[in-house]
Amino acid sequence: MKWDRAPRSGDQDEDLLGRIAAGDVSAMRMMVARQLPRIVAVATRMLGDAAEAEDVAQETFLRIWRNAGGWRQRNARFSTWVHRVAINLCYDRLRRRKDVPAEHPPDIEYEGPAPDADLMSEDDPSRRVERALQMIAPRQREAIILVYYQALSNVEAAEVMDVSVDALESLLARGRRSLQVLLLKDEGDG
Repeated sequence: MKWDRAPRSGDQDEDLLGRIAAGDVSAMRMMVARQLPRIVAVATRMLGDAAEAEDVAQETFLRIWRNAGGWRQRNARFSTWVHRVAINLCYDRLRRRKDVPAEHPPDIEYEGPAPDADLMSEDDPSRRVERALQMIAPRQREAIILVYYQALSNVEAAEVMDVSVDALESLLARGRRSLQVLLLKDEGDG
């Protein structure tokens, strides 16, 4: 069969998925190489913690390995499913953070400068945006991350979030307003 064009990336993922379902470890390595940066990026922005994001990515790939044979294109595109899995794992971790009993105070924390303090100043605009992003409502954060950081179209992001495009656009608008308020407040405090 002769190809007039290169296969779409989704086609490559689906081909790899079929091989993964058959137990092909090299296909899984290729899938990790293709998807890891996007999964770690979305998880880092959702959680605000690189180590937790790596754990989420690892669990996402374990789920791909275990469920490759059960995924069906008619339900959702593979990239949509992978984003949804990663984001759900992030929400699980965020819920567990809130479930920590308050009656047991944490150990005394080190109060010196963070080990990475020299890498990025508190006044760095990207640091301020990341800090503000962690403070907005989780669904607004999810919408902003998918559209602005993951470069998904509104239709794709709405599909990942299982909402209508109108609902996604509403989340984006509220998220942008929330970020603007926080950044202006932060600027005024600084």
